[in-house]
Amino acid sequence: MAGTLRSRSRRNISTTAADSVGDGLGMDSPSSDLEIYSKEVLSSLIADDLPPTPNNFSLYFDRLLEDKSENLRKQIISMLELEESNDAENTIMLEQNLKKGFSSVKNILGVTANLYKNISLMTKILDKRKTELSESKDNNSTAALITSLESDITKLNTILKKQNFQMKTIYDETADIVKSVDNETIFDNQFGVYNKRYLLTKIKQESSLISEFKHKSSLIMIELDKDLKASVQNEKAVMLMTRTIARLLLKTSRRSDTVAHYGNGLFAMLLKHTDIDSAKKASERLTELVSNSNFFLADREILLKISIGITNIDTVYTVEEIVVSAMDGIQQAYVNPDIDFAVSLRNDEAVADKK
Repeated sequence: MAGTLRSRSRRNISTTAADSVGDGLGMDSPSSDLEIYSKEVLSSLIADDLPPTPNNFSLYFDRLLEDKSENLRKQIISMLELEESNDAENTIMLEQNLKKGFSSVKNILGVTANLYKNISLMTKILDKRKTELSESKDNNSTAALITSLESDITKLNTILKKQNFQMKTIYDETADIVKSVDNETIFDNQFGVYNKRYLLTKIKQESSLISEFKHKSSLIMIELDKDLKASVQNEKAVMLMTRTIARLLLKTSRRSDTVAHYGNGLFAMLLKHTDIDSAKKASERLTELVSNSNFFLADREILLKISIGITNIDTVYTVEEIVVSAMDGIQQAYVNPDIDFAVSLRNDEAVADKK
């Protein structure tokens, strides 16, 4: 009987699951086609005795969508595209550029090998002609050897100039490819987090999602306290402390958060589905975590300290304005020495919170 029911639920997912989803899961009536479909997918997983893990849900989500009407498919796919970045396309382009780069490097090595061979050949010719000149006592023969030598050197020089030009051309092409690859990277190797380019892309993407689904998200900007940096007066030590901050940011972040290096030791965390109050709580936890971390410089113990600016992701502002707003929060924190974080003044609920 169980097998029959399971087969039936798989064949008639669109009807059986949808009919039972409201009562079986105790949910309110769905307010959108996407909610209806998502609950249908979840009900189908349960009906098939499969755990509703992200992988299984994703598998059923894609599979069941194939049986839906074209209008519904287009509607849901358009929503999903808001969440998707062009990671696959970017990866393909990156791989193509890398392959071009490797090909160019191979060509450079080939031209270099030919240059080496020709230089070695020129050395051998000069040694041979030198021996012939030392053995010759006939002025006419000597003159002929010199003429022959000049001809050999001229020919080799022409070849070397041509190969040198080829190498320069290939080098310039490779440099352009390397620059292109660098511009497409999303990772900051110095601090082990995402880079500025990726951060701005994710903020823009999140703003589009907020515009569609009306949830709340926040951005916080974090940097090593400027007074602490001034008191240390050691560039290498400041760099080590900044790297420690980066590690702590990764340690305290959620999987859905985006941790990135904006530049010059300034970090950012994009907190998805997080309102201002929750962002303040996250900032408080982060400042406490950092303040409990010790840093030793020679025989001196330094307590780490950070300053944080908080702002919301508001769709009426550009990505750049959102970032500037979070930076403004940092400046507000600096104005009041009793606080470590502050909400940007452009937020209606902006107040500086004491620890």
